[in-house]
Amino acid sequence: MLTALFGGTFDPIHYGHLRPALALAEEIGLSNISLLPNRIPPHKPQPGTTTEQRLAMLKLAIADYPLFTIDTRELQPQLMDQPSFTIDTLKAWREQNGAQSALAFIMGQDSLLSLPTWKEWQKLVDYCHLLICKRPGYAQPTFESNLQTWINQHQTNDIQTLHHSPNGYIYFANTPLEAISATEIRQNIDDPQRCKKLLPPKVWQYIHEHGLYNSKKC
Repeated sequence: MLTALFGGTFDPIHYGHLRPALALAEEIGLSNISLLPNRIPPHKPQPGTTTEQRLAMLKLAIADYPLFTIDTRELQPQLMDQPSFTIDTLKAWREQNGAQSALAFIMGQDSLLSLPTWKEWQKLVDYCHLLICKRPGYAQPTFESNLQTWINQHQTNDIQTLHHSPNGYIYFANTPLEAISATEIRQNIDDPQRCKKLLPPKVWQYIHEHGLYNSKKC
């Protein structure tokens, strides 16, 4: 069974995360996607909410979606002051689950473009497949030459290959484009009609109950 990890700060989680993941699961036959919240993202601003608050929002967001579970390995206390490097997480997952289990890591086209800045990026496919979701504004991305060569070496269009191989392949999915950002949500958090289209109602309610992102408490 192919397992997929989907990492991010999720500050907050929104439909731009959930809808492409749901479509990806249907496209390639995933029965589980583990959301992987990171404590200290190496390539993004630090979260404006606490780890506990982001985790609470994740739980509310996926309550009605049995596809999703949450993997909290990057939130462990012993990792409190360490950046969340994907390669280290994948190595830890392999130590726990063995070398023969099929594992995939979900990322967007924007993250793929920045991959050469990631720690040990060329070794990622030694531990997993990469599932690439579309992003608005990245319809025909141009990759630097060494990244493009690496992609060409590992790219596949065969879904069954992903299920029957433990790692080693890159798959570009035909997921929907969702022009939603956490920044947009934070800037419009007090507009209930706009936010209704951007994130699950339970998450919006939690944000207001706790006064997050300078929202007015209910």
